[in-house]
Amino acid sequence: MAASKLIEKYNVPGPRYTSYPTVPYWDEHNFTLEQWKTSIKRSFKESNTSEGISLYIHLPSCESLCTFCGCNKRITKNHKMEEPYIKSVVREWEMYSELLEKKPLVKELHLGGGTPTFFSSENLKVLIEGIFSRAKRSADLEMSFEGHPNNTTKDHLEVLAEIGFNRVSYGVQDYNPTVQKAIHRVQPFEKVKRVTKDARDSGYTSVGHDIIFGLPFQTKDHIIYTIKQTKQLMPDRIAFYSYAHVPWIKGNGQRGFNERDLPSAESKREQYETGKMMLLEAGYEEIGMDHFALKSDSLYQAVENRTIHRNFMGYTNSRTRTMIGLGVSAISDSWYGFAQNVKMVEEYQDLVSNGILPVNRGHILNDEDLKIRNHILNLMCKLKTSWYTRGEFFTQLPDVLISLKEMQVDGLVEIDTNYLKITDKGRPFMRNICMAFDMRLQINKPETQLFSMTV
Repeated sequence: MAASKLIEKYNVPGPRYTSYPTVPYWDEHNFTLEQWKTSIKRSFKESNTSEGISLYIHLPSCESLCTFCGCNKRITKNHKMEEPYIKSVVREWEMYSELLEKKPLVKELHLGGGTPTFFSSENLKVLIEGIFSRAKRSADLEMSFEGHPNNTTKDHLEVLAEIGFNRVSYGVQDYNPTVQKAIHRVQPFEKVKRVTKDARDSGYTSVGHDIIFGLPFQTKDHIIYTIKQTKQLMPDRIAFYSYAHVPWIKGNGQRGFNERDLPSAESKREQYETGKMMLLEAGYEEIGMDHFALKSDSLYQAVENRTIHRNFMGYTNSRTRTMIGLGVSAISDSWYGFAQNVKMVEEYQDLVSNGILPVNRGHILNDEDLKIRNHILNLMCKLKTSWYTRGEFFTQLPDVLISLKEMQVDGLVEIDTNYLKITDKGRPFMRNICMAFDMRLQINKPETQLFSMTV
């Protein structure tokens, strides 16, 4: 079947599967804070000492609104909020560390946002020192942050490098002025070039760029130009992903342009295939879904070592059972459960100041959830999954395989007695394939659109 026909056939709303179950299908009504604490203790106890834990810290502040962004953020120019917010994050971490049997070993730490570099380098240093006053550093600790090319200073990079940061990712999106204006993210190539060089000069071992296709007014020629500019800098890894148009969730933040200004699904796929071909020709290797890396980068090495993992931070280099999210709206993962913090800064700080973990909602996984989670994780990270043992089998698996027969006919998957593999042709439809395993989605189809389109 022609690519255009496949796009027309499979372009439906679907999750990106940074978790299973996905957030809209969490059983919030039967979730309690005490259950969550128990799951964290269990996960930490079962993890061997060398595995360690992951930390994600959400820093929500931005000085201006980017209309493509789907993250939880607080638009403000008031930098006086930095110190009290950081004190709250450190206090939240103290509450988590009190639950654990011993000092945790941190394997990876990531600062996300919002705009982490909204915060001064001095305050970010205070934050990290507060974290490691109650934790140990793994010998192969990876510390990373999301940098905004317009406000990441050399001082940010040098101070963070001094305290252990070795990876940074910059949000590039697109270099075309019309597209940049539409998404309210105007940043010339020279700024990206400067911060990329500054990061390398400061000793960062991995510099990443984020590029988005499917943005308003964007064309294939824009993608070609953006990739050509990117090749001049050769970042170590690239996230090249589809713009998620979800204005029904994010409100006016994604209404800075009209629906007719967005490229069609076929045009988006053409943008992706063009960019992918250029990146492969430049020496990048495709990793999972929407990611590319040079062979010298730790993400590619994680694929080779079979340690690549996917969680709420996206693709990561190592698989840790426990990921604790700190800060407003941050999501934690104990492997046996998920928990998300409250979304308002004031409520978050109030709860923490009163010694209460600021969890707003969550989900405790049952046995079926855990089995399906493993299959979806295998598909997202390894492009294949199997059911050789009884522990990998779940009741609905035969029905799942029947539902995938049409994708098999279309050449998107290979199905054998005990395994399923995603083909190169099926790679752009990875989300659709995972949806077949998503029993909560299959049993309870949403009446309104919850997710962005898969293509």
